Amino acid sequence: MIRFSLRCAQGHDFESWFASGPAFDTLKARGLVQCAVCGSPEVEKALMAPAVAKGSETPRPLSQPGSEIETALAALRREVEANSEYVGMNFVSEARRIHAGDAPERSIHGEAKPDEARRLMEEGVPVAPLPFMPPRKTN
Repeated sequence: MIRFSLRCAQGHDFESWFASGPAFDTLKARGLVQCAVCGSPEVEKALMAPAVAKGSETPRPLSQPGSEIETALAALRREVEANSEYVGMNFVSEARRIHAGDAPERSIHGEAKPDEARRLMEEGVPVAPLPFMPPRKTN
């Protein structure tokens, strides 16, 4: 996994994780990479600097968003959780069933290993990674 600093055409800076550099390029070419703030699909990699943790700083709980991006991500999470069904580790099989018409069409979110998610995309199943962890994996 690799984390890229990204910037949209509107000047919003944000970060996202990808399986690899080529995976980012593939997702971007398919229009699946969008700005976390405004939703623009016009996203480019931004100049990145290595992250160095400072031992003296006390981390701020994520439940108290401070930046515009954190606020937008918290709003996105609330929107996803309010308007889709959490299917947990059954995400891959349920996404395939919905895509094949064997399950009712609806919005779902859940968990998938990177290689499973990649296979879904290769099969044409419309999926996208979410920029937050599922509820059971948060502190």
